[in-house]
Amino acid sequence: MSGAAPGKRRFIIPHLRWWIGGALFASTVINYIDRQTLSVLAPYLKIEFNWTNTDFAWIIIGFRVAYAFMQTVAGRLLDRMGTRLGLLTAVCWYSTAAMVTSLATGLKSFAFCRFLLGSGEAANWPGATKAVSEWFPKSERGLAVALFDSGSAVGGAVAPAMVIWLYHTFGSWRPAFLVTGALGFFWVILWRWLYYPPETHPHIGPRERAMILESKRSEQEAEGQALGPDDSQPVGWRRLLALPQTWGIIFGRTLTDPVWFFITDWFAIYLVAKGFRLENTLIGFWVPFLAADLGNFFGGGLSSWLIRRGWKVLRARKFVIVICGLGMTTIAAAAFVSNFALLIALFAISTFAYAAWSTMALSLPSDLYPSRVVASVSGMSGTGAGIGTIVSTFLIGRVADRYSFEPILIASSLIPLLATFLVLLLVRPRRQ
Repeated sequence: MSGAAPGKRRFIIPHLRWWIGGALFASTVINYIDRQTLSVLAPYLKIEFNWTNTDFAWIIIGFRVAYAFMQTVAGRLLDRMGTRLGLLTAVCWYSTAAMVTSLATGLKSFAFCRFLLGSGEAANWPGATKAVSEWFPKSERGLAVALFDSGSAVGGAVAPAMVIWLYHTFGSWRPAFLVTGALGFFWVILWRWLYYPPETHPHIGPRERAMILESKRSEQEAEGQALGPDDSQPVGWRRLLALPQTWGIIFGRTLTDPVWFFITDWFAIYLVAKGFRLENTLIGFWVPFLAADLGNFFGGGLSSWLIRRGWKVLRARKFVIVICGLGMTTIAAAAFVSNFALLIALFAISTFAYAAWSTMALSLPSDLYPSRVVASVSGMSGTGAGIGTIVSTFLIGRVADRYSFEPILIASSLIPLLATFLVLLLVRPRRQ
């Protein structure tokens, strides 16, 4: 099915793959606005419902449990359903869950609503990674992944101003969940019209189609292909997990994603704990997320530039991973400063490095595996990241209540070094 109605004149969208990349970026922005609504409102909700940091951690864990385990399930479903229908279904699901959160009445109902939200949002990264593998040659995938992944930083930056404005405008937190949740349904209309595979898309130019299909054919024989060119052979989880590079990707995200989610879930509470008033720190609140946005494009742009200069794909990705793994260690210094500008700058350096590192990790499944299993591998790595984040979220709540945030910051600077080492050790090109 091409999606073109009989008798209608077909029009061409120039550089269609980048418009699809823009749609994936928009999906990620909305995804993060929906999840950040709770984090931004957390200081107010803690007072209204008399929650401790440990209580709030359990609400986050409700999201993380669903988000973790549904990524593997979502990855498999996306490989079976296809990118178009899979992402459309997922966005409808999590947008509904975000709106239903406006009906929550306490700790348990908030945790349940976040569980529903996480189960839907889990499909975004496997689905976007799969779409990139379908539409972009390897030399462009770093930038394409950077584009959609930067939506997390943009969504995280937009959410505070938007949600606080809604809170003060309506005098209640409930409309904030309704308004932000409704955004996804506008995206669904766009996606349903825009996305088809390049082989059958009604609005792709012949030159762009030929370039994409030729790139796919050449990848079957390219160095680094993990599973070989036989697209007719089904690939199960056991076969994927037998490959060391699969574990390298899983361990990499398991150990680095908790650093990012510590900032997205706890940053508002951390600033308040440091004695800053949230309304007075909105400009500073934006900076780490803006830095992450720049980091996405730095990582994707640098690796793509190196590939165009003749570097092998994995060598270029690993070079960025090493320098950015070191860059994430700067967050430890934030434990010893109280100046607001310096504190924000240290967080910004760390999020910049994390985002570039993450862009490389998200690119690796499409670098190493055929398109038919990219979402499955990405989903498994997302499950690993989710499990790591669940454990870290529980520990953050306990440590913050009993001690302070300082030990958390120090640990957040050291663990990414282990992740970097494991990626270098396990992710290697393999000839079939």
